Parts: sequence; C-alpha cells; structure tokens
Amino acid sequence: MTKEQIKHYLIMAGSTSHMLRGDKLLKDKGVYTSLVPAPSEYGTVCATAIKVKIEDKDRSEKILRDNSITIEGIYPDKPRKLSGLVDKLIDSVISQEFMDVLKKIEEGEELSFEDIVMLLKTERKAEKDALFHAADRMRKEIVGDVVDIRGAIEFSNYCRKDCRYCGIRKSLDDLNRYRMDEDEIMEVVHFLHEIGLKTVILQSGEDLWWTPDKIASLIKRVKKETRMNITLSIGERPREEYELYKKLGANNFLLKIEATNRKLFELIHPDDDYDHRIECSRWLRELGYLNGSGNIIGLPGQTVEDIAKDILFFKEMGINMIGIGPFVPAKGTPFESYPQGSIDMTLKAVAVTRIVCKRVFIPATTALASLDPDGQTKALEAGANTIMLINTPVKYRYNYQIYSDKNMVDLESAFKAVDESRRKMPPYLKIRREDI
Repeated sequence: MTKEQIKHYLIMAGSTSHMLRGDKLLKDKGVYTSLVPAPSEYGTVCATAIKVKIEDKDRSEKILRDNSITIEGIYPDKPRKLSGLVDKLIDSVISQEFMDVLKKIEEGEELSFEDIVMLLKTERKAEKDALFHAADRMRKEIVGDVVDIRGAIEFSNYCRKDCRYCGIRKSLDDLNRYRMDEDEIMEVVHFLHEIGLKTVILQSGEDLWWTPDKIASLIKRVKKETRMNITLSIGERPREEYELYKKLGANNFLLKIEATNRKLFELIHPDDDYDHRIECSRWLRELGYLNGSGNIIGLPGQTVEDIAKDILFFKEMGINMIGIGPFVPAKGTPFESYPQGSIDMTLKAVAVTRIVCKRVFIPATTALASLDPDGQTKALEAGANTIMLINTPVKYRYNYQIYSDKNMVDLESAFKAVDESRRKMPPYLKIRREDI
C-alpha cells in the first residue's frame, strides 16, 4: 500500500467519551472529521473511529494529545480489496458489464452512478448471488462477523406530522394514542442494560409534549443509571435542541430522509420541507452525532435511479447508520391500497449500500421481517450487521405501527437470524438462546 493510495486515517480513542470529546475538539479547530464504525481488526463491533484526511493526521494527533485525549492507535483507512471475487465466478452466467463492475469492487474502486443502477437492476440469479456475496465479503472484511444488537423503545405515538404512508400520522383519529412516562421508559432501559445491551434507541413520533427539558431529564437518567449509548429518533428539532442532547450524552440520532427525490419526498411528506430535512442532517453531523438515515424501497412512483441517488446521498453525507426497508402499507392512510415494496429490491439496495458506503452500520430492518419471516437472515447475508429489538411494553407496542402487521422483533428472532446467517452474537450480550 503506497502512501498515495491512502486518503484518510482512522483515530481510535481510549474510550467513547474521549472519542466524542476528541471529535468535537477537532471540529472546533476546523478539522473535517467523520465518525465511522471501526474496522474489526481495530476494535469491537461497537467501537467508533474518528476519520480524518491524510493531510490533517499530524495536526489532529497534536490537538488530541495536547488536550489529554487518549489515543489507542492511528491507522490508515485502507481501500478494501476483495481478492478472488471475480475468479470464482468465471463460469457463472454473468454479463460482461456486470463482471466489469465486480472487478471494480474487487479492486476497491469507487462505483459510478451508472454502476450502482446496473447492480440494482439485475434480475439474473447468478448476478444477484454474486452481488450478495460481494456485499457479504465487504461486511466481513470491514466490520467482522459480530452482529450489533440494539434495543428500541417507542415511547410516544403522538405526532405533529401527517406523512401519507405512516400509521401514526396525526390525521388517524381512531388510533389509541399513548405516551410512556419517564419511569416506564427507565424500567425498560434497565432491562436492556441487565441483558448486556450497549445501545438503547429512544423513538417516538414528532411529539412536542416531550419538551427539551423532558428529553434532557430522560437522557440524564439513562446516562447516570446505566451509562448506555443513546440513539434518539424524535424527528426534526431546532439545532439548539440537538446540541443540548449531544452535550448531555446522546450519541446517535436517526432521522431518515426516506427519499432523496425531492418530488417523491414532497409526495409522502405533505407538511415537511425537503431542504430543512437535509439541514437537520447536516446539523447532526456537525454536532458529532453518529448520524442515521435511510430510505423506503417501493414508494409509489419510485425508480431504480431514485434508489441509486439515495445510496450516493448516504455516502456523500457521511451517514453512519443506514436503515433500508420495504414499503409496507398502513391501514387508514392515503397509501393503504398501494402494493408493498419488493423484498428482492430491498436486499439488493442493502447489498449495494454496503459496497458503496462500506464502513457503516446497516440494520436488518423490522419491515423486512414483517414481510418475510426469513427477511432478517437474508439481510444479514446481503451485508447488514445490526438488529434492532422492539422493547416497547406490550400494552403500547401494537399502537406504534408505522405500517400494518409489524413484526415485533425480539431476542428469539434475533438469535434465529444470527444463527441462520452464520454470524456471531456480540460478546456483551449476557443472555443465551436457551435462556429465552
């Protein structure tokens, strides 16, 4: 590996708090950084690295050491070559055009928009198998075999927005609305902590009853009582709120774009502003969150080219967590009668996203599990590396259905998907399959 081929370095800090402080320090000093999952050889599945440009490496190291940030190591961010990828397919029924793109993947070259579209459009079984194999190799090379398990609590189904596809949209008058109180939420948080999970996802509709003071109080309790990582998924908020939650210890934020085609975005979000959604994602990145986004496959009017542009958006925005799920109609919504999204296209989008975005967390989504009992296994085999458990209390969970007939992913189904895909459960999990 020549120095000319290395464009970035990965800085591994001594702890999560040092990593977050260090990232903010560098940003404050004008160094462009991004937070990325650490390669498997440099840390655990949960470890996060600070990515800096090669020309900023020495200056970044000096800034961090001068401010007493512990550095475990600084490593070149090497292009990932998948040696032998093409040789094994020499006798397969694969077009020359497809084989040329596979060669680019094998050599660690960047894919063009046209390459991505071609991969997504393929219908040949041999080509799809090759695509999934390449994505699986990329996943193994970059983040290893351990599947990160996170626990989600859907603490409110009140929402101020009227998204046309969503089963908790404000216009659904017959939906039983609920808000969990802080103690109820903390009871679930403590359960997740006791079984060893490292990250809790606090998710709700855009419910402004949950004021900054209330969200702040909840974050403080989670940090004080469990020290778990916190992912917030509470929608569009002012920048100063995002900044407050980050200072209090929130680590990740999930705010899906859902469609980067402006007209499609406006169709599904009648009371949202596309430019503001993008602005919110930029704020989250600037504030040092591990930034989550994602899209919905099979929205009315969506094209393959739209999906390809979504994937390039994730790459260009430096998105760290990318949720890709099929469209599932929700009863009582304007999109109730539209057909569900394609499982096949969703899996291809997962695979291409892994190949293009490389060092990211990609969940095997609940939506996939809702349409196909083996959906999460298939996603893990196509490049996904995360499972999000639904831990909302039973008395509430069936009223938080963004789409109908939602599969309630639990530990048993997570063990099933991990076993069937020949992956590994994380070492931090304190419960075994036979104990469930």
